[in-house]
Order: sequence, then C-alpha cells, then structure tokens
Amino acid sequence: MNLVTRAAALVASVLFCVAVHAQAREPVALIGTGDMADSLGPRLAALGYRVTYGSRDPASDRVQALVASTGHGATAATQAEAAKSGDIVFLLVTWPAMSAVAQQLGDLTGKVVVDVSMPFEQGKDGYPQRMLETSSAEMIQSWNPGARVVKAFGTQGSGIIDDPLSAGGVISVPIASDHPDAKLKVAAIADALGLDPVDFGPLRMARSIEDLQMIYMIPYVQRRKAMWEFSFRRSNYWACHPATESLVPVYDLDRLAAFPGRSNTDFEPCQ
Repeated sequence: MNLVTRAAALVASVLFCVAVHAQAREPVALIGTGDMADSLGPRLAALGYRVTYGSRDPASDRVQALVASTGHGATAATQAEAAKSGDIVFLLVTWPAMSAVAQQLGDLTGKVVVDVSMPFEQGKDGYPQRMLETSSAEMIQSWNPGARVVKAFGTQGSGIIDDPLSAGGVISVPIASDHPDAKLKVAAIADALGLDPVDFGPLRMARSIEDLQMIYMIPYVQRRKAMWEFSFRRSNYWACHPATESLVPVYDLDRLAAFPGRSNTDFEPCQ
C-alpha cells in the first residue's frame, strides 16, 4: 500500500470513528421485543444510543422488565410511536406479521430502516422455504418509499449479538441497500457491536442474504446440537485473476463501502 493510499485509509478511519461517536447520540427504535430485541437493545443502549422499544403492549410486565434491564434511559412505546421517535428503526418482527407492521408505522421518510426479518416458512418436509418472490427488505422499501431500507443482522443469532466472539472468531454481517449513506450508518453499528460489516451491494441482494438466513435455520429444524455462524474470509486468490476480465464491473464500483477496522479497505486497482 503506497503512502497516498495509507493516508486515505487513515483519513477514512478517523472519519469513520467520528461518525460512530456522533451516531451514539441518535435515537434508535426497535420494533418488536423478542429474542433479537432483548440482545440488540441493551448493547445499543450501552454504546450510547437512545433506545425505544416498540411493542403492541408497552406497559406489559415483560416489556417493562426489558426496559429496566436495558437501562441507559431506554423506554417503551407503541410500535408507531417508537418508529416516530427513532432516526434508525430496526424491524425485528417475524413474518407474516411483518407485512402488517411495516405498513402501519407511519411516515418513515428519511429514516434508516433496518430489516432483520426472515420471510420464510417451513415446507411440508420441514425445511425452510421462501414466502416472497423478491425479499422482505424490498417489500418494506416499496411500502415506505421515503425510507432508507437496509438489510442486515439476519444471518447470525442473538447469541452472537450478546457475545460476538462466542463462535470462535469475528462474524460477518452482509449489508445491502440502495442508500450508501444508510449502509454506512448500519456498518458503523455492526462494527461497534464487534461484528464485521460486508457490503453486499444494492437492496435486491437482500434476496441472497435471506437465502443465507434460510441456510442458517436448517440446523434448528434438523434439531442439531451445534449451529453455525457466517464468517466470510478474505482471500487474494481471485484478485486480478484473468477469469474476472470477462465479468462486467458492478455499477457502484467507485462507491463500495470501505469500512475501516475489521472490514476490507483495500480496493486498490489491479495493475
């Protein structure tokens, strides 16, 4: 890496850290209070985000216990009220309930909306199968055209959120969105949580991420004792490989998110 490239990487890293620190004052809404919410909420609150849980019954004993255990000024409200309060809105509701919830949250214009849901059901053979022709994230974007929808955090379990190194190494978080600035915000959160954000491209790539989600669920329905987590390992084997000359570069080649820290930052051109 030459001096100019190193300097650019250093500047990017500094700006990234500044962005993470600034974002720590942003309000975050978690729509849903299930297994993923009670892992994400406390960790986000501990990082400095102002957390509001969105629930159908925010006054219930269970939700109030979650608020109390989260601490750091966390609150609970109705789903629509929580979404209104958050600059970043995590959708943690399961399908098919998501199809109703995502259309009843009010005006989400300008908000970063993170879709964590898994739109699958079990087939007659017990194995997961798709419920949608496209993806959950694309459906949510179509219902909320003013929102900046990002697909992320659906390819690892809540245990990884609780303890990022419990699988023996850093776990990857594929991120897809048509909004580069929103993608960077979500990547900052993933990095702060101790995960490795990976730019998966535009929102339509959420379909591939959701396929990974289905793969992730297979050991559950097989009743295995051991599960698995996704970790994309970087390799230079394909770098500047002759086979890549026949492939057309992606449309956003000059705008791929290069996340400092654990993520890939070496987008140097082939010689």
